[in-house]
Amino acid sequence: MGDMTNSDFYSKNQRNESSHGGEFGCTMEELRSLMELRGTEAVVKIKETYGDTEAICRRLKTSPVEGLPGTAPDLEKRKQIFGQNFIPPKKPKTFLQLVWEALQDVTLIILEIAAIISLGLSFYHPPGESNEGCATAQGGAEDEGEAEAGWIEGAAILLSVICVVLVTAFNDWSKEKQFRGLQSRIEQEQKFTVVRAGQVVQIPVAEIVVGDIAQVKYGDLLPADGLFIQGNDLKIDESSLTGESDQVRKSVDKDPMLLSGTHVMEGSGRMVVTAVGVNSQTGIIFTLLGAGGEEEEKKDKKGKMQDGNADASQSKAKQQDGAAAMEMQPLKSAEGGDADDKKKANMHKKEKSVLQGKLTKLAVQIGKAGLVMSAITVIILVLYFTVDTFVVNKKPWLPECTPVYVQYFVKFFIIGVTVLVVAVPEGLPLAVTISLAYSVKKMMKDNNLVRHLDACETMGNATAICSDKTGTLTTNRMTVVQAYVGDVHYKEIPDPSSINAKTMELLVNAIAINSAYTTKILPPEKEGALPRQVGNKTECGLLGFVLDLKQDYEPVRSQMPEEKLYKVYTFNSVRKSMSTVTKLPDESFRMYSKGASEIVLKKCCKILNGAGEPRVFRPRDRDEMVKKVIEPMACDGLRTICVAYRDFPSSPEPDWDNENDILNDLTCICVVGIEDPVRPEVPEAIRKCQRAGITVRMVTGDNINTARAIAIKCGIIHPGEDFLCLEGKEFNRRIRNEKGEIEQERIDKIWPKLRVLARSSPTDKHTLVKGIIDSTHTEQRQVVAVTGDGTNDGPALKKADVGFAMGIAGTDVAKEASDIILTDDNFSSIVKAVMWGRNVYDSISKFLQFQLTVNVVAVIVAFTGACITQDSPLKAVQMLWVNLIMDTFASLALATEPPTETLLLRKPYGRNKPLISRTMMKNILGHAVYQLTLIFTLLFVGEKMFQIDSGRNAPLHSPPSEHYTIIFNTFVMMQLFNEINARKIHGERNVFDGIFRNPIFCTIVLGTFAIQIVIVQFGGKPFSCSPLQLDQWMWCIFIGLGELVWGQVIATIPTSRLKFLKEAGRLTQKEEIPEEELNEDVEEIDHAERELRRGQILWFRGLNRIQTQIEVVNTFKSGASFQGALRRQSSVTSQSQDVANLSSPSRVSLSNALSSPTSLPPAAAGHSVNFK
Repeated sequence: MGDMTNSDFYSKNQRNESSHGGEFGCTMEELRSLMELRGTEAVVKIKETYGDTEAICRRLKTSPVEGLPGTAPDLEKRKQIFGQNFIPPKKPKTFLQLVWEALQDVTLIILEIAAIISLGLSFYHPPGESNEGCATAQGGAEDEGEAEAGWIEGAAILLSVICVVLVTAFNDWSKEKQFRGLQSRIEQEQKFTVVRAGQVVQIPVAEIVVGDIAQVKYGDLLPADGLFIQGNDLKIDESSLTGESDQVRKSVDKDPMLLSGTHVMEGSGRMVVTAVGVNSQTGIIFTLLGAGGEEEEKKDKKGKMQDGNADASQSKAKQQDGAAAMEMQPLKSAEGGDADDKKKANMHKKEKSVLQGKLTKLAVQIGKAGLVMSAITVIILVLYFTVDTFVVNKKPWLPECTPVYVQYFVKFFIIGVTVLVVAVPEGLPLAVTISLAYSVKKMMKDNNLVRHLDACETMGNATAICSDKTGTLTTNRMTVVQAYVGDVHYKEIPDPSSINAKTMELLVNAIAINSAYTTKILPPEKEGALPRQVGNKTECGLLGFVLDLKQDYEPVRSQMPEEKLYKVYTFNSVRKSMSTVTKLPDESFRMYSKGASEIVLKKCCKILNGAGEPRVFRPRDRDEMVKKVIEPMACDGLRTICVAYRDFPSSPEPDWDNENDILNDLTCICVVGIEDPVRPEVPEAIRKCQRAGITVRMVTGDNINTARAIAIKCGIIHPGEDFLCLEGKEFNRRIRNEKGEIEQERIDKIWPKLRVLARSSPTDKHTLVKGIIDSTHTEQRQVVAVTGDGTNDGPALKKADVGFAMGIAGTDVAKEASDIILTDDNFSSIVKAVMWGRNVYDSISKFLQFQLTVNVVAVIVAFTGACITQDSPLKAVQMLWVNLIMDTFASLALATEPPTETLLLRKPYGRNKPLISRTMMKNILGHAVYQLTLIFTLLFVGEKMFQIDSGRNAPLHSPPSEHYTIIFNTFVMMQLFNEINARKIHGERNVFDGIFRNPIFCTIVLGTFAIQIVIVQFGGKPFSCSPLQLDQWMWCIFIGLGELVWGQVIATIPTSRLKFLKEAGRLTQKEEIPEEELNEDVEEIDHAERELRRGQILWFRGLNRIQTQIEVVNTFKSGASFQGALRRQSSVTSQSQDVANLSSPSRVSLSNALSSPTSLPPAAAGHSVNFK
């Protein structure tokens, strides 16, 4: 079924439909064309053709109240006639397509070209070989074996490229497969509420058929097209289909059309399903996409059912609004990002991930270095040859000799290419892929479902987390623990007998009727467990309160079923309250209302006393109540909810649309305090975050006292610290100027100290996230993670660098907008994500440290060998064994190091920290020195040490010498032991720490060792090896072991002394500029880039000056000797040359000096001290 293309699917449905059309009163075609109408057109069409929606239900043989009978034959028949609610997924990319994509990598292209040239040249045998008179430069010291084995090199490079490509493609393929599995899992879990045979049941979305009566509510994503039958205040965000961001209000007589793929933003209701699957509006768009949509598939995004609806809106949206407007349109459909990349660049904040940026930069740097080296090699060889032949030996250039000379030059070119090939780190793309894929797989076990691969690595650089309170920091299991009823404040659940009967009845009715009927409390699944809460958790808490008072809400609800409710004002983030109007038997109306206590109490003018009679409730009574009841509850971390009611006369009937008049003059029944306990593991998780240099901020809709109390319990704020807790209103007042526009400078004054933002609206959350990300207040750009579960969190989740959606409590919209889904809704899983993210970064640094040592040594050996002995001591095939195989395995070994808690003890790296730090540079160069010293010693005096024949200048056709074999073997042994050194990159001493926790690493080291023995003892001619004796082996291993000792020596050299070391792979500010800006001013940027270095130097000089002045002032203030300051002054001058690194002492002093609130940015707030 899944493989059927859309058109088959379609024609099949058409055929079926023509044969069965008569059984129902309308055909699929008719319904489809009906669903394409909007608003009043649709209403008119329904009136003309069918009469009303009831009539359509009759024709579809369904009852608006009872739903379908739900019998199997009936459902089957409907599926056959009207189709299934299933959109055949787009064909996944074939393995070959993935291979082709993997081949696009720059490093691989360089290698492919080098390999092809090398192969072509190895088969090129020009004439004139026999012409002895031409030249006999030592360039010809290559034996027959080498000449015949010339092709091996090219072939081996190609083989390595094929390896990398296959591994990458396989990785992508398995990722895609996992993703589809995951997708189908998400889709199977996606259930929808329908009424069948009078019972409300939840069925998988794919089971919905035409004629079903579906219940829709806030936060739903509509799974099929339908007509609105009845409901309250239903508002839909149709931007994913129309591109219009306004919410559309649905009603039976004005606009009854509900379309699949749109989001319910408010209210609830029922609809009769009229089109499913490929016939629904989303399906139709999908069918259109199916033809030309291959190229827009970005494989990391998802193939979820509602993906396509965005794409139609794209073109419209494009005309309507530029990038700026996109930013603010709430929930510009989450899927919109896919449709085309340009749009994505504008709309989506995801620039190249930090790591990708740094790696690309590094690859380019290495490539340039390799090119220079290979060019120099070729030039030296050519000069040596020409000088030797034509100047020293004074040979004339004979025309018949030209081909021979050409062949020499070609050979020199091959040597040059070899040097280049050795310089490029082939293992790098592989290491990155393996590391990310491994992490994502493991993160699944840690309850992180990664939707976008780079999110995993970005998380390691996170500097701020803006978290929701409910459900993330707390358990989201609400229970009423205090109540204020009948003028008494009960600190625990009151005894039912102590509450007046009239009050009790009002209370039970108000809670039972004025809450979504889908919210229920079910008996526990296991003995002794807590009762299950289904639906809105706050309402569950209130229903639980009714049960605790030994009352029952079911009979009240069955007496007043949902259809009989006269009017419902559903909860939304503006009202912060929910009200339901019912008609009493005497035709008058009663409205029950509940909501945030400070909001509802403002609208109360009476309150029920102990006898159940209303008494006057004046503003000063209210202030007293806030002080005596609400604030103490809030300070215990309770949410306070006020329950109230109001009676209306039957005539004249009130104007229900005038909300302000209706929601007023209420009578307060009671105020309850609901506790949502903090998850036990959260305080520890937050402490870990803070230790790791990540600021946790809480953004919540609760009142400020509750929020502050919970923040203290979690450890987000500690009493006595300097921090801000703001309410949404106050926050807005502070960040806007007189015209009401948001100013970045104002946000910059607030966010560094802000820890709690209470009573915040979704836009506040978005504003805060955007403000922190755009801030230039700190030296590093902040990397912000956001958690969210509600539909209204969509914009903030999309804006953040990493968006976490809640897997259990999250709405579809939130999951759509997120990068990682927390399958257990738990904050401590975020800490795991940080750990994995940092681990990816470290794994790649470890690999680079190892790989670059090998490359530096190999390049220098090949280069000097070629120039001095005209013949490299390490043969091409040996080079490739070291370069390709060992590196590929090493990438596997080092990229799968499991993360440790110690990763959380350091600050985030940030964007401008180079990929290869000074410590790593020290290690790379230090080990290279050791290895080169030994290799050259062995090369020039090795034969004397081992009493063997020298391998240098061996005559042609001689068998492989022991001498060169020892060099090769020693080289490999040194790499093996250096691989163990590479496990630590911050200069730690114990390189064996936790080595047995990584079985892959141990296996690979031992495996490589075993293969090396085989190569040396049995490799023979192809590997240019001759078997070695045991004592020679011992020496090789001993020299290798020396690497570990040497590693300790290097670790003792303080990095701060080695000022001359440069870092590599660093992102400057310039690369921070997002693409859309780059496109506009490309010319300026090139100019700017030149200015940038100058600007930076001036800026640092200026800073250093100010710093010294502040020092002097401070020193005089404290009366201490100011020699310290002078000493520092001298160190400062030396630093202005080394712009990138302000040395540690000055950083510390600078941050102290600037801690007084001057207008200076605290440029280097002492973070990197620990790692220098």
